[in-house]
Amino acid sequence: MTSVSVDKQTTAQEAHTDDYSLDRVPRSERKMGWLSITNITFGIATAIFYFQMGSVMALQFGAINALISSAYAIIVAGILGSFIAYFSAKSGMNVNLMSRGGGFGYIGASLTSLIYASNFILYVAFEGLILVAAVHTFFPSIPEWMLIVVFGSIVIPLNWFGIKQLDKLQKWSLPIFFIFLIAAIVFSFLTPSVYEGSFWTFMPEGVEVGGTALLACIGMHHGIMGLTALLASDYSRFLKPEDIKKGSVIIGFVPQIFCFGVMGGLGIWFGVRLGEANPGVYIVTLLGLGGALFTLLTQLRINVTNIYSASLSLSNFFENMFRFTPGRRFWVVVAGVIGIMLMLGGIVDHLGAVMTFQGVFLLAWAAVLVADALIVKKMLKIGPLYYEARQQYLYKWNPVGTVALIVASVLGTIAALGFMGEFLASTAAFFAAILAAILTVVLAIATKGRYYMRKQPEEVPEEDFIA
Repeated sequence: MTSVSVDKQTTAQEAHTDDYSLDRVPRSERKMGWLSITNITFGIATAIFYFQMGSVMALQFGAINALISSAYAIIVAGILGSFIAYFSAKSGMNVNLMSRGGGFGYIGASLTSLIYASNFILYVAFEGLILVAAVHTFFPSIPEWMLIVVFGSIVIPLNWFGIKQLDKLQKWSLPIFFIFLIAAIVFSFLTPSVYEGSFWTFMPEGVEVGGTALLACIGMHHGIMGLTALLASDYSRFLKPEDIKKGSVIIGFVPQIFCFGVMGGLGIWFGVRLGEANPGVYIVTLLGLGGALFTLLTQLRINVTNIYSASLSLSNFFENMFRFTPGRRFWVVVAGVIGIMLMLGGIVDHLGAVMTFQGVFLLAWAAVLVADALIVKKMLKIGPLYYEARQQYLYKWNPVGTVALIVASVLGTIAALGFMGEFLASTAAFFAAILAAILTVVLAIATKGRYYMRKQPEEVPEEDFIA
């Protein structure tokens, strides 16, 4: 065997080991069915965080406002998620790679990769602290810092073998999750309700249906909707071609229905019935030690997916900026260690500020990608009709997506902080998304698409075209 053949084989093996974090998934490796990929995304959808969001919204702003907002979140995030899953499955790329040829350039896309990675690492810390609090309730003699180190470290080996390992982990743990969930519902029925009426009629004193209360609920949902929509691309890039049309819609909508509808809806119900907003309290109250085990299971399920997505984004950022390519496993360790440090540093105290910026940025980013694909590429025929991620074919910067995202994120954050009035403060992420989409189209027309490609590749298969 020649040295060239050996090098190609080694490169291919490294790409497979790293789950193609730096290149499109070859068509020969897109073998997963929509059911397997949807199963993996349930790691995010089954997080106790959605219980807490539903409970907090119901107790502060009324159950009906929380339910209406949940329906809105399912529809908007489901539509965005379906489009992004489709583009990902067609191209074999996740959103980090799609951004390079989707309006940002290969350096411009590094901005999105770094912020995307930081969001997942922050969620590793937030979700990990929920687990630490639940276990510490039963074992107060164990120092919290020790629990942080143990539970922060355990997700690292669970990510070692990539998407196939995630698929197996989520498959065997999902039935156990449902057993605990059904038990919590049954024990809740057996526990006297602190509210005598139907749960959906609960309304705090002085709060009405609609108005500022509904906008407040929508604002809370905006903090997570962009993330759940974009997340689909990390897994749908492995979707087999015959499943793309049906699978994209299922992967886009089913996780949203479960996290905002089922988990969020149960959070509303638990919160109203038990008069408690913290699931770490009411799940443990209902199930005792089983509640701590339930929390352990759900938080490990979500944090292995958080670490996986963070590792992909960090791989992209450092390869783009510094040509540093130690492999995805290296970034799994880095993400895990940073998550532990954030937990030890008390990052949960800054949850509100983090979710405000995250909601604006991620929803705007999703809007740029969808507008670029549907309007710029498909309708206006500006730029290539496919995604290209290799640096030799791309400009460093493409003002279309980069400027649109920066302007929309800055103005959206200003709006979220209340400087543009109460209405835009609650709808800042949606405002930023609309603005980002409009700017993407305007800038693409103004630049005539000249910054999409430095030179044209010859070997892009027609099946990978998205428009």
